Amino acid sequence: MSTTSDLLLRRERLLGRNMALFYEDPVHIVRGEGVWLWDADGRRYLDCYNNVPHVGHCHPRVVEAIARQAATLNTHTRYLHVGIVDYVERLTATFDASLDTAILTCTGSEANDVALRMAEAVTGRTGVIATDHTYHGNTTAVSQLSTRMPPVGGYGGHVRHVPAPDSYRPLGGMPGAPFAEAFANEVEKAIASLQETPHGFSALIVDPFFANEGFPDLPSGFLAPAVAAVRKAGGLVICDEVQPGFGRTGSHFWGHQRAGIVPDIVTLGKPMGNGHPIGGVVAGADTLNAFRRAFRYFNTFGGNPVSCAAAMAVLDVLEEERLQENAVVVGDHARKGLESLAQKHGAIGNVRGSGLFFGAELVADRKGRVPDAELATRVINDMRRNGILMGKLGIHQNATKIRPPMPFTIENADMMLAALDDALSRL
Repeated sequence: MSTTSDLLLRRERLLGRNMALFYEDPVHIVRGEGVWLWDADGRRYLDCYNNVPHVGHCHPRVVEAIARQAATLNTHTRYLHVGIVDYVERLTATFDASLDTAILTCTGSEANDVALRMAEAVTGRTGVIATDHTYHGNTTAVSQLSTRMPPVGGYGGHVRHVPAPDSYRPLGGMPGAPFAEAFANEVEKAIASLQETPHGFSALIVDPFFANEGFPDLPSGFLAPAVAAVRKAGGLVICDEVQPGFGRTGSHFWGHQRAGIVPDIVTLGKPMGNGHPIGGVVAGADTLNAFRRAFRYFNTFGGNPVSCAAAMAVLDVLEEERLQENAVVVGDHARKGLESLAQKHGAIGNVRGSGLFFGAELVADRKGRVPDAELATRVINDMRRNGILMGKLGIHQNATKIRPPMPFTIENADMMLAALDDALSRL
């Protein structure tokens, strides 16, 4: 078996340099089961990070569905197969009645690319608004939305960025309604800017949980004024549900439901097939059919029978194992544990989250709310050394990102909290 150093050298030689890895001491993972991962040395890690294996690593129900369908048939959607229509019918039943059709893709990046083109087809315009700390994927179109890695040649002129909401340091200095109005005002200014260009205004795209922005603690209805501004200008609202979707927030099956809005288009990805590559775009029939008329779109692997079988099995497991309910109970317990740690550790400035997506913002000075990204980096690496895998993110890169598979238990949460207590005490 290759050593870690040998594997790193081969990886760089064969896959290219600057290919990102987690942690200062990368983990060589060889096996997963439920909420656990094992490395090449046989060491077990509690996975508090991965939302891709949504119902748990290598869930036997999903594995069996994939194997059974792969042994029967796998082809594309230019042949009829019942799996895709059965799945889309079940999937769309979890949405508002206005969101009743879908296109299936292989990734969330593809889904967001299609969503932008849907908005173009409906509005006849191309201008789009996103937050200034978002991430919506890797295609040429959606990479224009990210500010963390500006595209070669610069932005195309059709994108406007608005300040990412930060509930710990709210825009305008006031929480609640003034904060929501301040965000909506930024959206209105971006709309007006686009309307002065040949691009015009097409859509606002957001993750309704604002996960990459640090999942700020926003009340239901926060987005309503911004959505009203978008609709007044004739634009569409796109909600990227790759991270908050499929019951992760506990209180609702979809992040936009928790946010109290009904978007025009919803995009899906990573957790949809528990690691099997499948994504999707859900929209009203008029919106989807406008896209079909305007663009010749076909995805060879999108909606194939094996991917649909995996995705259907995920819905089965979510329902039968009551994993959304589990997210409520365990998430509440974990956040209370973090709040208790905040009484002990001044470095915890703010605890936030919903369901099984939660964390704490780490600060150098709680009174001044001074972000401490360096401490966050040290903490996640210390946790990795002690068998707990988690990440960090946010506007200031100082919020711990705890987003485990949905079967995560109270005992798992207590193990994580004890390790975090030890890490903060050491660091």
